[in-house]
Amino acid sequence: MTRFARSMAVLFWEEPRLIAGLHQPRLDRRTCPLSGVEVATPELPAGLDDPSACAMLRDLLDAALTERGAADEPLTTQGPLTTRGSLTTWYYTPMMLPFSAHLAADCVVYDCMDELANFRFAPPLLLENEARLFDLADLVFTGGYSLYEAKRNRHPKVYPFPSSVDRAHFAVARDGAVAEPSDQAGLPRPRLGFYGVIDERIDLDLLAALADARPDWSLVMVGPVVKISPEDLPQRPNLHYLGGKDYAELPAYLAGWDVALMPFAINESTRFISPTKTPEYLAAGRPVVSTPVTDVVRHYGGMTGVWIAGALDGFVRGCEAALAIRATPDWLAEADRFLAGTQWDDTAGRMLGLIEDELSREHAVHPIGAPTVWPVPPRSTLQGPAYDVMVVGAGFAGAVMAERLASQAGKRVLVVDRRPHVAGNAYDCRDAAGLLIHQYGPHIFHTNSADVFDYLSRFTEWRPYEHRVLASVGDRLVPIPINRTTINALYGLSLDTDEAAAAFLASRAEPVSVVRTSEDVVISAVGRELYETFFRGYTRKQWGLDPSELDKSVTSRVPTRTNTDPRYFSDKFQAMPAEGYTRMFERMLDHPNIDLLLGTDYAEARAAYPHRHLVFTGPIDEYFGHRYGKLPYRSLRFEHETLAQEWLQPVAVVNYPDEAVPYTRITEYKHLTGEPHPRTSITREYPQAEGDPYYPVPREENQALFKRYEALAREESGVTFVGRLATYRYYNMDQIVGQALATFRKTFAAPDRAVAPVGRTPSATAVTTTKGVAASAA
Repeated sequence: MTRFARSMAVLFWEEPRLIAGLHQPRLDRRTCPLSGVEVATPELPAGLDDPSACAMLRDLLDAALTERGAADEPLTTQGPLTTRGSLTTWYYTPMMLPFSAHLAADCVVYDCMDELANFRFAPPLLLENEARLFDLADLVFTGGYSLYEAKRNRHPKVYPFPSSVDRAHFAVARDGAVAEPSDQAGLPRPRLGFYGVIDERIDLDLLAALADARPDWSLVMVGPVVKISPEDLPQRPNLHYLGGKDYAELPAYLAGWDVALMPFAINESTRFISPTKTPEYLAAGRPVVSTPVTDVVRHYGGMTGVWIAGALDGFVRGCEAALAIRATPDWLAEADRFLAGTQWDDTAGRMLGLIEDELSREHAVHPIGAPTVWPVPPRSTLQGPAYDVMVVGAGFAGAVMAERLASQAGKRVLVVDRRPHVAGNAYDCRDAAGLLIHQYGPHIFHTNSADVFDYLSRFTEWRPYEHRVLASVGDRLVPIPINRTTINALYGLSLDTDEAAAAFLASRAEPVSVVRTSEDVVISAVGRELYETFFRGYTRKQWGLDPSELDKSVTSRVPTRTNTDPRYFSDKFQAMPAEGYTRMFERMLDHPNIDLLLGTDYAEARAAYPHRHLVFTGPIDEYFGHRYGKLPYRSLRFEHETLAQEWLQPVAVVNYPDEAVPYTRITEYKHLTGEPHPRTSITREYPQAEGDPYYPVPREENQALFKRYEALAREESGVTFVGRLATYRYYNMDQIVGQALATFRKTFAAPDRAVAPVGRTPSATAVTTTKGVAASAA
């Protein structure tokens, strides 16, 4: 609000106080000496019915506006905000609309900070008032990207503004110079703290279990208790409720914590939140442990100083890791780089620009988004389309397309990704122990294509690595894919030739007249016993479906061998990027013709940055607003852990095909990277139905649905769809690279081929849908 106050007079209209014994309504007005914002708090007689209260509030507001107008001052409230003599009404809640909708505002802003209708005791008329406010609003701001995604189809001008931070205010907690509050000073260390409203959004069961699991930790809860009874709060000797505090006091409390907590319940009230405390905790120099709130995972899940965990065991491990990293401040450099673009003044400036554009009726859209890796010019400097091509997605498909367009076609490219990092699912980073891990599960590079390998070799040196996987069967670990060693170990045999192993498998195989499903593939090759041992349980966990319900392509990807080759892949080129995938991507995108915008939804960037052509690598159904319904995907949840031992398992990956084990595999990264270290870091993978889309579900009805979207794509001029999600295929990394290279050559490389402009014009170049390209390129 201070940023706005520098440009205009601001009147902030608070919720009314109800006062018993008061006979006439009145307005308590006071001015903030720092910002000049005038705060007005209506005071009403208690016991009024809604129509009477609304009439009184309207009269008080009109009187305040008349008084300010008579003084010839420009005006704003929460309710109105004005610049250059115009009136803007700015709403944080639709419940203020009934007494202010009559105002002749030049601009109406709906600042939708939360999905208030999902909160406990939400007013019955809230949704009705919100619908009216959407009709009246000129601009809609949302307090995060999940909320933006929920609201963007309800108004033509919706802009996401994830939580920002006053870094200087909270940074004082880092140097320890602030005095410790008296109600916290005597609590034993370590201290793990939370501040904020304590209501239905807090997972009280998790809080109690955490206190029980680690009685040696002091859990500090700072904030008012609202909408729940204080008697319902868990009581433990090491659990301390310190009550509500002023904003100015928060850094002093943070200074005395070792770890900051966000123990949010995962329910409807937290579905769309983007907690402001996340960047505040990081600005204070405190590592963060949070439950898996969607926007926290989206924006902070890949950061070294942030741990995400849902269940108690994972939350405890996250806290332990956070306590360990607290003494090694190197992680703060990464946090500071992220926070550099999250200042409230910057956010306010972008909001103010949108309002000024609306008031001036120029309707120019200013850049919205999280920090950039390379500078992106402000809207005011752009003459015509700023970019030849906007590429949506910084994973393999998007990065290859961007690099080729920039380096080979001389195009000016903007790459946009909603995640706060490059490399997509291949993103790797250092964990608290300093070990390189893959944030989204293991990515093992292998290919038979010399073209693909040579292309990527321009951006990385390679570490030779041949992948080996074992499966946990009973009390033993055996090679997977099934080979002669597997058979001998399971059956106590000593088969010594390929022919003997082939004969054994043939004796077990069951004839299948027509191979249609994944179950048919395996049973016809190795029989039902091996199918049930290795494939059925694993597939059910991975896909949430029985193999008999899945296309044959799923298990066709895993070979069965009669030799003793222990390698998972047999490709000609097998290696790992010597410095990791992220570094390879950074080199790929480090080109003067490429700008990169991270942590930003492409729909917002698409409006903010003019461009001639769009390369889309995201979900094709999302591009078309899920017009025909959502395409089914399987997702994954990753549980990362660092162990106080040098090694856990003999190979990088151990699969767990038994359905009784909730995860599908454990990855130990030191096998992949070759890094020497006295500790080791692992990841357990838990398949799930909801979350980021990882695997298209291969069923006939899903392919039929995709074909409907593919038909729309063929009619979409000026857009090229490429990549796993855009073509609804499961491709290996090398296949995606091959597909992108082939798409570039086909669509953009010809010297006389102009970039097709965005828009539905008969003369525009037809879209490339890349069907079949990967097979010809790889």
